[in-house]
Amino acid sequence: MIHTERLHIMPLSVAALELYLQGNNLFELKYGLAINDRLVAPEVRRFVHAITLPCMRKSPGDHYLFFTFWLVIEQSTGIVVAELGFKGVPNPAGMVEIGYGTMPEARKKGFMTEAVGGLINWASTREDTKTILAETANSNTASMRVLQKNGFEQFDQRGDMLWWRKSLSQNSGFTPV
Repeated sequence: MIHTERLHIMPLSVAALELYLQGNNLFELKYGLAINDRLVAPEVRRFVHAITLPCMRKSPGDHYLFFTFWLVIEQSTGIVVAELGFKGVPNPAGMVEIGYGTMPEARKKGFMTEAVGGLINWASTREDTKTILAETANSNTASMRVLQKNGFEQFDQRGDMLWWRKSLSQNSGFTPV
């Protein structure tokens, strides 16, 4: 678990992710979180069952943390406000891609900037992780601001998608915004 000023960032085990996917407030009830009638999109459920969970199950040691959902929970309310995570283990050069999304009712409150900062801090403690990459649509200014506030630099554009990177060697002493 990662703790920031306002957030708890909780990586899900295989069992916890399976429960989270069921919806119906089952996860929230088990973990003492606020009930919010969260829905899981069918396409997300299918992807996680087909790709994410099998990758988590066959990952050695703590490498499942690079496949799972990390839930962002507002400390003061116990509400799940966002999800983030990595898109697989770092490659041999230590690069790993991050992805994230904020629940609609929790947008424009700085939660994702703070959560990405927390995950950067966690990744910077690992020997296998040197650079974090992110992709965002060139029209998604909110996502671009999250990355910029966390020290990412744009390095490429492919069609309508922008690519960003954050070197963790430049991250000593970083504190989430």
